[in-house]
Amino acid sequence: MKKKILITGANGQLGNEMRNVLSEHREITAVYTDVEQLDITDADAIEHILAGEKFTHVVNCAAYTAVDRAESNEELCHKLNAEAVGLIGTAANRHNCRVIHVSTDYVFDGTSCTPYSEDYPTHPMSVYGRTKLEGEKLLLDATHDAIILRTAWLYSPYGKNFVKTMIELGRTREELNVVYDQVGTPTYALDLAQAIVTIINGDKWVPGIYHFSNEGVTSWYDFTLAIHRLAGIRGCNVKPCDSSQFPTAATRPHYSVLSKNLIKSTFGITIPHWEESLAKCINRELSTHNK
Repeated sequence: MKKKILITGANGQLGNEMRNVLSEHREITAVYTDVEQLDITDADAIEHILAGEKFTHVVNCAAYTAVDRAESNEELCHKLNAEAVGLIGTAANRHNCRVIHVSTDYVFDGTSCTPYSEDYPTHPMSVYGRTKLEGEKLLLDATHDAIILRTAWLYSPYGKNFVKTMIELGRTREELNVVYDQVGTPTYALDLAQAIVTIINGDKWVPGIYHFSNEGVTSWYDFTLAIHRLAGIRGCNVKPCDSSQFPTAATRPHYSVLSKNLIKSTFGITIPHWEESLAKCINRELSTHNK
């Protein structure tokens, strides 16, 4: 059966990388939408687009991701991260369409010291985390044909993200303070997009919750050192500091390492180490910057 995919949030980091990956898969037809083409908080709009075309899959890359702003903008955050996900699930279920939805490590409280498995008890500590968790629940209530992919520390050459910010600051500042007591694994959005396409194109579809990030573990401080080294930045002194020196509106998890055993064993996915993927991303970023 020929695959036809509806992608929401297509102008974001993951959406753009989905375009790149799918450009090499001519056997898959994709329709890319962002808020201008499809308001995912509008049930009628979702119904209209799914009723009008025979989609086999919806990949929901849309979300409210401004973690600190979410603390004072809970209503909009809830509409996008929770209610809209339930609407997508309901419409997809009605039209026999499978769903892949992207969630977050923020559904956990970050107090563990071993990698989080999919069945580890959730305990979000922020509006963003709570709304993303509710979105997961609403989706699973609406359809039995959904895969949820929790990820963390997403970056790419697109939009605003930690890697691009650290490159910019490294080039313009003599000194940077970066927290060392928050530990996790960066995720290259291109690797996540490739995993999604592998699942869609595979001969096995197993609904449920899965974790995906790159392999390995690092802190934001060590991540920054690697970013500067790979980007050839030498004139910026990066100093470690603890989270108490950088108070934020939303509580950040101190430990965000996700176990990837389930997604690897279920779908046969191979995941690169974070530093290998970071080098690839920065090479893309530098080649674009130098043009």
